[in-house]
Amino acid sequence: MAGHNKWSQIKRKKAANDKQRGKIISKHIRAIQSAVREGGADPSSNLALKNALGGARADDVPADNIERAIERAQGGEGAAAFDAVAYEGYGPAGVAFLVEALTDNRNRTVAEVRHVFTKHGGNLSGSTAWQFDPIGALLVTPADEATQEAAIDLGATDLEVQEDGTLSVTTAPTDLYAVADGLEAAGARVEAAQLTKEPQTLTDLEAADAAKVVRMVDALEELDDVQNVYTTADPAAVDDAVYAGGAS
Repeated sequence: MAGHNKWSQIKRKKAANDKQRGKIISKHIRAIQSAVREGGADPSSNLALKNALGGARADDVPADNIERAIERAQGGEGAAAFDAVAYEGYGPAGVAFLVEALTDNRNRTVAEVRHVFTKHGGNLSGSTAWQFDPIGALLVTPADEATQEAAIDLGATDLEVQEDGTLSVTTAPTDLYAVADGLEAAGARVEAAQLTKEPQTLTDLEAADAAKVVRMVDALEELDDVQNVYTTADPAAVDDAVYAGGAS
């Protein structure tokens, strides 16, 4: 669930069926090509590309697909120009939404996003972006004391051991890749590293409303142009709704 737990979106995507996986790969390819066109093919000097590559690898996008996307963007072959756009609004139970997209047709994209908001009881209006803070987020193994101490020494702002035994590390956006490189130098394995956003405050939800939010997020993520969906929904309520099958 994008915007709730910073890694749950990745975990849910990895469990997607083949059709959904094809859509996920297409979104990553679009992000990579857009980043290359804007800032070049060297991730060491192109933060947008570095983040796009990190997201693609976290979702197990094949290396061949990534390489072809970069080559096409450099040569202009099959790489359309995309604009980065963001949409702000509210969903069920007053949950704030921030939707990020890459589009070659703004009119089409806003119409599709508005349709989802309307269909699911939301309203594509109001300022919500201020409710989300940019952060760096990593998943690291092992989650032992040595790794945690190394992360703190490198400037991590928050640590949390996940149920699967990985260590979730939060950093300031500007420190993300320095912390990732430092942890790998210390012997840890960085499973994923991405710039993302997290809500400043959470919206408490009843089970029925949580299920509605999940359905709305899924509908938004189904749109080809949408890259990221962030919400203020309480992650515990959302996880309960997903596991209970309330989002089906």
